Amino acid sequence: MSCPICDAESQKAYRPFCSKRCADLDLAKWLNGSYTLPSQDPEDLEKALEATEEALGQGKNTQTLKH
Repeated sequence: MSCPICDAESQKAYRPFCSKRCADLDLAKWLNGSYTLPSQDPEDLEKALEATEEALGQGKNTQTLKH
């Protein structure tokens, strides 16, 4: 079996990875959201749009306060 990150031979201690480094890289991908599937649910899309608009609005307020 090869490591899903670097294709090296996997090691029993880190299976399916070859090393702690590759295992940590995979964990980081999970934690930062790299392993996500796009949703086609209209409700999810609406929530995402609202969150983006809110974040952009907050960013403008923060910039205004700094000047």
